[in-house]
Amino acid sequence: MFTNKARLLVIAVFSALLVFFIFQRSYELASIAALFIGLLIWGYFKEGPIILAAKHFHNKDYDKAESLLRQIQQPEWLSKNRRGFYEFMMGGIAFKKHDFEQAEYHYEQAANYPLRSTNDHVSALATVANISIRNGKLQKAAEFLDRANQHQDKITARMKAVLKSLEEELKNTKAN
Repeated sequence: MFTNKARLLVIAVFSALLVFFIFQRSYELASIAALFIGLLIWGYFKEGPIILAAKHFHNKDYDKAESLLRQIQQPEWLSKNRRGFYEFMMGGIAFKKHDFEQAEYHYEQAANYPLRSTNDHVSALATVANISIRNGKLQKAAEFLDRANQHQDKITARMKAVLKSLEEELKNTKAN
């Protein structure tokens, strides 16, 4: 739960402690400092600032959330759980900016990873279907709606209503 700058600062502190402990010939403490450095580096690549970004995203501070997400240089290196939520938040931010092409891409990616809940997963699928309907990609929209409907027993009534509305819109668009 660090920003990249904070993580680097803590790594620098532990590095200084590592050097100090080696100089003092306290190898047990030096190994613990090295372990913490390793964990922080692992977290830099596998965790990133996703938790902080999620907090801002939840509070609808999309600019700060995007700023934190942009700190992640290689999103493909994130762990599966973090990657799904990264893509979900990036899709939401792109959607809010009306960049529907990027939103579609990120939501498609998010649907391929585990998300926090089934509702989030279905929401990602429904958003891709919605954007596809708007762009005239009716076959793709139908495929994503089918994938979303596979989770009917695990989603809220509101999400069921959204899916039903999208299905009706898809039928109307196909009819015209």
